Order: sequence, then C-alpha cells, then structure tokens
Amino acid sequence: MAESGGPELVEQAGIGVPDHLARLWTPHRMAYVSGGSGAAAPAADPGCPFCRIPTLSDEDGLIVARGVTVYAVLNLYPYNPGHLMVVPYRHIADYTDLDPDELAEFSEFTRHALGTVRTVSAPHGFNIGINAGSAAGAGIAPHLHQHLVPRWGGDANFMPVIGQTKVLPQLLADTRGLLAAAW
Repeated sequence: MAESGGPELVEQAGIGVPDHLARLWTPHRMAYVSGGSGAAAPAADPGCPFCRIPTLSDEDGLIVARGVTVYAVLNLYPYNPGHLMVVPYRHIADYTDLDPDELAEFSEFTRHALGTVRTVSAPHGFNIGINAGSAAGAGIAPHLHQHLVPRWGGDANFMPVIGQTKVLPQLLADTRGLLAAAW
C-alpha cells in the first residue's frame, strides 16, 4: 500500500504515468455490457426524424445543404448558434457502416461545414463529434449523425450552468438562411 492508504502505483511500459485511479477488472461482466454475442441490430425506425427531414423542404427541415449520400442540417436543440449535423440519408447506426462513397461525402460535408460556419459567424473553435450509441449520449442512436458545434471564448456562462437555460441570439430559420446562402 502507498503512504496515502491507497494501492501502490506501479508505472507500466506502454501505459505511462499512473493516473491514481485503482482499477477493478471484471471481465465476466463483458457479456452483460455488450449485450451478449450475436445481438441483433435494431430495425430501422419508420418514424426516425433523420429519415423524415430530407422529405421536407430545406426551410421546414432546417437543411443547410444536400449531397448525394448525406445532408447538413441545423440541430433543432442547438448548443450554440450554427450547431450543424452531418447525416447520411441511409438509416445506419454506426460510422463503420458507411460505405466508401458515404464516408467520402460525410468527410467532405464536415470540412465544408466548418468553412461555411467560419465564414458566417467566425467562431473561435469547434466541438466536432459523434455520439455512437445511446450509452454514449446519442439522442437518436439508430441513425448516425455528426455534430459540429461552433464555440466562442466565453460562450458558456451562468445561464446554462445555474439557470439551466441556453440563450441563443438568432432564430434557427435565420441561421439556416445565412448558412445555406454561404454554402
């Protein structure tokens, strides 16, 4: 035991400096965590909003741009103005399910979206990410989508932290119009 009363930390090759967390290994629980072997993928949901959005007009669906295999859409519940998502038309749940054409356009739309948002609103940075699965925070886990959230220095203040309220300075329709025009 270490002097602090915790387990002694031993540096291991390939791992680096210990992080001071003890680990309890329970490999027998992996079958429970992973849902067992051969778990079936969920069936496509005919009510999926990401499948429905492309059937709407760009204005009604908040679509910024349409490609052959993917589209860019504003998040209906944005973290910040200009919060876009890149979504494949095909109802797939995982990034590894993208075929080569989808993967190329998914990447190109992400790159183009970053440039477009920079042109329109000059953010200081971005959060870009995919929440793969409901356990990872995906609100609509059965349909893959990637978030692009513009960030500005000081954009997180007391309102969301204390007041549980996000103040957005622009209506979604206005944001969509600006981004679509710049796309």
